[in-house]
Amino acid sequence: MTPNPQANNPLHGITLETIVIHLVDHFGWETLGGIIDIRCFNFDPSVKSSLTFLRKTPWARQRVEELYLQTLDQ
Repeated sequence: MTPNPQANNPLHGITLETIVIHLVDHFGWETLGGIIDIRCFNFDPSVKSSLTFLRKTPWARQRVEELYLQTLDQ
């Protein structure tokens, strides 16, 4: 039996939409946009527009995922 390569990945099974909703619930759009200064968080923010941008922008997605993991440690 081969080990699960995702066993140590804390984001395994968590959708990007879940992450964005969690961060918005935790911080609100205004604070989230201050922490991660990207247009989709600061100008007419929505989960849909954020998901579209984050799926196309690896550096922004990485920052969002890292922030999500930090909120879980609190």
